[in-house]
Amino acid sequence: GELLRAGGRNAGEYLKSPRRSSQHWSWPVGTSKRIQKRKKKTLRMSDNSAGGDSNAGNDSGTGGNTQANGGTQRPNTVLNFMLSNKVEAALWLTRIFTVVCSFLFIFPILGGNPYGFYQRALISNAATSALRLHQRLPHFQLSREFFGLLFLEDSCHYLMFSLIFMNGYPITMAVIPVFLFALLHACNYTKNILNVMGPDSLQFIRKLIDKLQLQQINILRFIACTEIFIMPAIIFMMFAGKCSFFLPFVYYKFLSLRYTSRRNPYCRTLFTEMRMTVEHFTATPSCPGIIRTACLKAIAFISRLSPPIPQ
Repeated sequence: GELLRAGGRNAGEYLKSPRRSSQHWSWPVGTSKRIQKRKKKTLRMSDNSAGGDSNAGNDSGTGGNTQANGGTQRPNTVLNFMLSNKVEAALWLTRIFTVVCSFLFIFPILGGNPYGFYQRALISNAATSALRLHQRLPHFQLSREFFGLLFLEDSCHYLMFSLIFMNGYPITMAVIPVFLFALLHACNYTKNILNVMGPDSLQFIRKLIDKLQLQQINILRFIACTEIFIMPAIIFMMFAGKCSFFLPFVYYKFLSLRYTSRRNPYCRTLFTEMRMTVEHFTATPSCPGIIRTACLKAIAFISRLSPPIPQ
């Protein structure tokens, strides 16, 4: 029957063909069922192997995609955390440098000329204030509205503060606000770096930062008190010939800006508390009349100099 279906081909050629000779050569009787079973078994094995290859291909493809995705994800390290926001990292570095230079000026443990550390601290604080001011107001404009917003920013105030005292006679009181502000702001970013390093890393520094942050309000009040008492120190230095005649007027402008600050009301609060304290002292019967009169005149004079508070 196979010879007839071959379409009249030569039987010898048909039998000699490799495709047919291996499948339809004269088999022993009773082996057809075994051959069919073997064929079915071979087909099952081939299907299983094909399925395994496809699953392996899928697994390898999934693994390749996972590796590719893992390759694009950057490891969570301190350097990558700092590079993710370069401006914040630069602010942290300048603040740390300000803290170090201020400490070395107040406590000259390394020797040398402390005036150099005084200038470096103020220059670093000026750089910090300029970067922070660029963050708050990135687009510079030559308009009255822009300069009005500019002088409302605390970073502009301390940029002016650094420029006022940078090239003058060194004043220790001028370094204290710079040092404390840099320390407070650097602690926040340092805590973020410690969180990247691990929840249990450098527990001693974490505890110091927590204690410092608990005293944040008291530190800000002390900074405001220092800003206020720098003014009589400058007036005394002017009469002693250690500063310019114009320095009290320039610093008065800085102090008036701090008084009207929107984000830091502690200078205004300290002025109010000191006025109430002096008025309470002058109201006592034991206060001499001359001192009472002088204190009331000083309060009236300072009240006239105080700028209006923006609503």
